[in-house]
Amino acid sequence: MGVLTELPAPSKESATPNLFVSESGQVYLSWVEYLNDATDALNYAVLEEKGWSTPQTIATGSDWFVNWADFPSFVSYKDGGQTLAAHWLQKSNLGTYDYDVRIAQSLDAGKTWQPSFIPHRDSIAAEHGFVSLLPFSKDRIFATWLDGRNTKGEGHDEGDGHGHEHHGSMTLRSALFDKAGNLYEETELDNRICDCCQTSAALTDKGVIIAYRDRSEDEIRDISVVRQVNGQWTKPAKVFADNWHIAGCPVNGPAIKANGAFVAVAWYSMPKEKAEIKIAFSEDSGATFQTPIKIDNGNPLGRIAIELLADKTALVSWLENTTENAEIRAVKVNPKGKIGNDFLVSKTDAARDSGFPVMAKSGNQIIFAWTHVDDLTHIKTAILKL
Repeated sequence: MGVLTELPAPSKESATPNLFVSESGQVYLSWVEYLNDATDALNYAVLEEKGWSTPQTIATGSDWFVNWADFPSFVSYKDGGQTLAAHWLQKSNLGTYDYDVRIAQSLDAGKTWQPSFIPHRDSIAAEHGFVSLLPFSKDRIFATWLDGRNTKGEGHDEGDGHGHEHHGSMTLRSALFDKAGNLYEETELDNRICDCCQTSAALTDKGVIIAYRDRSEDEIRDISVVRQVNGQWTKPAKVFADNWHIAGCPVNGPAIKANGAFVAVAWYSMPKEKAEIKIAFSEDSGATFQTPIKIDNGNPLGRIAIELLADKTALVSWLENTTENAEIRAVKVNPKGKIGNDFLVSKTDAARDSGFPVMAKSGNQIIFAWTHVDDLTHIKTAILKL
């Protein structure tokens, strides 16, 4: 694939990195910096010729919900990087999972940030998170998230994953917002989904496509997509019937990318108690998907990222268990199968603290970012020249 070179990250005690690449190819790294025991900051830096720029702070708070799996994001409008948007999660009440999505915007390329707004208008102290932000046009950003307004009043029990189960149903919702924070096309897309798996969204030649973990009445939790076609949302459709029956949330969402009509979705599943990482391709904007291709080494943890490369190929990264601990691995795939051997990005920790590694493509390079677990957690980044 090329040479992987570690790039010194601009953070101190920190975690939950995220990456975004603008239309012009500008790479942004965002993360949560731990200022002290009570206060967190959402910071970002720009990739320059000699490395990451000096960090800039978007917002700080002492009432944030900071979680290993549900982390902030950062995007720019399709306006040349003049307008930026970022989200974080902020407590709304005393309950463990009572928190809102907060979105702040900069109208001057990051010099100053406007007061934050909430993209969901239910005004209910409940769980709202696992957000995907997607540049939609020069004056609109698309947002989708898991919305717990219908779960309010039901008990939350600590469990293995994100940490809760309840009788009310988590829903998938979306909206568009503009540079003034006005909301448009607020929609419920699925009225019963998995409680705490990440969402992932991409823009096809037909419109937005969202991948997420669905949840049937009999607790089958497979990956579904909803698509925007001619301005209308389709009904949820499975990417593939893994038929994974699980009573709790695995906290392992899918990752999706699109280029015109070409779409690739990668995900973690565990049918018949056998963990697997799979990828499926579509040539018709996600209307149908080909038979999935298994890409792991036999003992995966999940935590997936994906990028599309040239000639209808994809690069997928994931966490694989090892005898020592865990590794971030990646492999190039096309619709016919693997291309070459998978490779090591970095050794890592299997614990939750190591979070979800991310990657992004800009030009002829892939940028990786992950949380390194030591006495103090901190961000690491690396560049792969293709």
